[in-house]
Amino acid sequence: MTTSPESSGGVTQSHKPACPTAEMGRWPASWEQEMQSTVNYLWHTDDLLGQGATASVYKARNKKSGELVAVKVFNTASYLRPREVQVREFEVLRKLNHQNIIKLFAVEETGGSRQKVLVMEYCSSGSLLSVLESPENAFGLPEDEFLVVLRCVVAGMNHLRENGIVHRDIKPGNIMRLVGEEGQSIYKLTDFGAARELDDDEKFVSVYGTEEYLHPDMYERAVLHKPQQKAFGVAVDLWSIGVTLYHAATGSLPFVPFGGPRRNKEIMYRITTEKPAGAIAGTQRLENGPLEWSYTLPITCQLSMGLQSQLVPILANILEVEQAKCWGFDQFFAETSDILQRVVVHVFSLPQAVVHHVYIHAHNTIAIFLEAVYKQTNVAPQHQEYLFEGHLCVLEPSVSAQHIAHTTASSPLTLFSMVSETPKGLAFRDPALDIPKFVPKVDLQSDYNTAKGVLGAGYQALRLAQALLTGQELMLRGLHWFVNVAGVPEIQELKRAAELRSKLRTLAEVLSRCSHNITETKMTLSNLSSELMKNRDQVHADRSIQQIQCCLDKMYLIYKQFKKSRMRPGLGYNEEQIHKLDKVNFSHLAKRLLQVFQEERVQKYQASLVTHGKRMRVVHETRNHLRLVGCSVAACNTEAQGAQESLSKILDWLSHQLLQDRTKGAQASPPTTAPYPSPALKDLVLHMQELCKEMKVLASDLQDNNRVIEGLSRVPSAPDI
Repeated sequence: MTTSPESSGGVTQSHKPACPTAEMGRWPASWEQEMQSTVNYLWHTDDLLGQGATASVYKARNKKSGELVAVKVFNTASYLRPREVQVREFEVLRKLNHQNIIKLFAVEETGGSRQKVLVMEYCSSGSLLSVLESPENAFGLPEDEFLVVLRCVVAGMNHLRENGIVHRDIKPGNIMRLVGEEGQSIYKLTDFGAARELDDDEKFVSVYGTEEYLHPDMYERAVLHKPQQKAFGVAVDLWSIGVTLYHAATGSLPFVPFGGPRRNKEIMYRITTEKPAGAIAGTQRLENGPLEWSYTLPITCQLSMGLQSQLVPILANILEVEQAKCWGFDQFFAETSDILQRVVVHVFSLPQAVVHHVYIHAHNTIAIFLEAVYKQTNVAPQHQEYLFEGHLCVLEPSVSAQHIAHTTASSPLTLFSMVSETPKGLAFRDPALDIPKFVPKVDLQSDYNTAKGVLGAGYQALRLAQALLTGQELMLRGLHWFVNVAGVPEIQELKRAAELRSKLRTLAEVLSRCSHNITETKMTLSNLSSELMKNRDQVHADRSIQQIQCCLDKMYLIYKQFKKSRMRPGLGYNEEQIHKLDKVNFSHLAKRLLQVFQEERVQKYQASLVTHGKRMRVVHETRNHLRLVGCSVAACNTEAQGAQESLSKILDWLSHQLLQDRTKGAQASPPTTAPYPSPALKDLVLHMQELCKEMKVLASDLQDNNRVIEGLSRVPSAPDI
């Protein structure tokens, strides 16, 4: 049983720097007494990577090749355990071979004390815990990095289960990180000191693990020391995985009593055992206060709602205290694999002014994608219209989702809704609410913790500022595209339709309505397009992100000094004065950072959101006008076709009458009186023929304009009137 998240047998980073000369393979004479070795490996005791109850882990080198490795050296306490327990870790590691599990290279002994030494793969980037303890990740990992952690942990655990191994001490400190050749993170499970072979239907009674990540049944016996006869199965690893994934997603533990898990163990046990079904976190904010439950991840989490909707049900079902109700590994692997096999489509919703991550399978149809968008945006599939990189993107529901364009966060599909609504914008928590205050006295540990908290809130402000600026740019860019794709240059075609009204008096009034406000519409859209371009230039010229980053850089230097100072027993007078000045400067920088965030980013973003809403209403009104014009032109076309048919019938009848007159005149003697004056009839026929030709031209023009209007209605289409 370990006593803190950092103090397991797993490999965690030490604050002590390695000796520079040791890095080059040479050690000062004064260090010789601190050196330890086996037949093939050499290390210095200052190169401590991690320490647990039964062993310590050091960075070591191969004596011949100089290759860096990690050596796990077992202490005297470890030899008090039964021999079968002592050799269990060796046997487990020899059985495993997977890219997401630390590799075992050799088992050797030290020269003098003949202590057992495990020679293992060295991970230079520390553990997942050290990643989460970085101020930059105070509110959890970015979505891409979290998915890497999920993929690696699931793959590593799947290999354990295939080999019938239960780990029994899963936590961020036992998940090591290294950087691959292409710069990608690779996470590996380590510290198999508590691991043992166990099939799905087997149980065990011994207790291992770390308090915060321990299954409540094991916590009750190991931490509260209450007698109970429960046996434990492989599901205990699932609970630890759930706590670990929550920690990675949010930067915090899911179950936190007032004063912390280590100070209030009884309440910690209550939170985990009284948790309602579906809840994934529990907190006690006040001393002796009520327990508060959460069924969602906090708003400060960096994961998209699309990923959260997939992840939260998994957390709810593996953070289940009753082992009978908890998922088994088969279902856990099935559900997590389902997430990892999905592709993400980035969608920027113009009605909401928010970027969404839509997770779908490549084999899904676009109809399923449209429904997924509906769940996140509340825009019904029949009202969804898309642009991509300034072009109309027609999504046929029956087609495979593989045909959707490749998107990124900066190059998403742009969603337009046929239903007008007021944009709500990005929801976020003000970072100022999460900034702690320095205590007046010099307290090196407290000052370090405070600086870390302030810096974490500063990084959160930077991320939010970048998201707000990106959202502002996508608002302007998307609406600018829409205005241009909606056909401003084709407005001249509508003028042609209006000019045709004089060719047929019976359609003059209808065609007059078609031309109503055309000039005004063109001017409105043209002005809006120019205004959008001007605003985009202003957004590009914004310097708030650089100002926030500058403050963060200066704060980080002070934070590093505080981190270094906390390891010292005390400060001299001059150093203490400098420390006090650093605290003042740190607070001023934090205040300046928040001022820039609020005044330069939040206020400008909120103002742009209001303007965006007004512009969206203008575009909706313009679309309605275009649809009305389209309906009117279609009606004109129908009437023109009817008039043309009527004229043709009249012309046929007149031609027949004229032919009959000529026939009668040829057969009879010259009449004294003709029933119809032939010259007048000929003139009428000629006039009707000219009118018929004019009607054909008019009908053709109306059909052309009808096609133009139909095109305008489709790019994008307007709501039904």
